Amino acid sequence: MAYVIRAIDRPGALDIRTANRQAHIAFLQAAGDRLLLAGPLLSEAGEMAGSLLVVDMDSPAAVASWLEDDPYSAAGLFDAVEITAFKPVIANFKPD
Repeated sequence: MAYVIRAIDRPGALDIRTANRQAHIAFLQAAGDRLLLAGPLLSEAGEMAGSLLVVDMDSPAAVASWLEDDPYSAAGLFDAVEITAFKPVIANFKPD
């Protein structure tokens, strides 16, 4: 089943995000086909302020367990994380 993960950074934590970004990207790449979509959420000023991920996993518990190993999570970057079941119907996304 697909799940959307919406993770909001703690205020003033851009330095934590920047310091752990390469390890986070490597973690996401290691997910292989389980990772359907990933990218940063942006503030009104255009700065990275959170993460949006779409994953294919068995349960919300599996998603939460996987997220524990994310370098961003380990560094304490996120203020809030939401995991929501998602049913993809239309996909017409072309990243920049």
